[in-house]
Amino acid sequence: MNVKLQNTKVISLENIKIAPIPLSAHVKEAVKHYFSQLNGHDTSGLHAMVISEVEKPLIEAALEYCGQNQTKASKVLGLSRSTLRKKVEQYNLS
Repeated sequence: MNVKLQNTKVISLENIKIAPIPLSAHVKEAVKHYFSQLNGHDTSGLHAMVISEVEKPLIEAALEYCGQNQTKASKVLGLSRSTLRKKVEQYNLS
């Protein structure tokens, strides 16, 4: 992609590399957003809530990445194949 600004040279953007944002930064931002929506109300069980919200899409994405191959997905996730099968069943992903 080239951008030409008035009275300037053409600037090439092809070689600019943008570092990926770490997953932890996305999680932190989402939790901060969650807290901002509480409007002073108390909350509890945040850890369990975050795990339950993250685990299903994590497994779905890993399965998609691995072409629905549970053996490969279990390796990517660092889970045993039997644990992955239980979670696939738990979240109705089959």
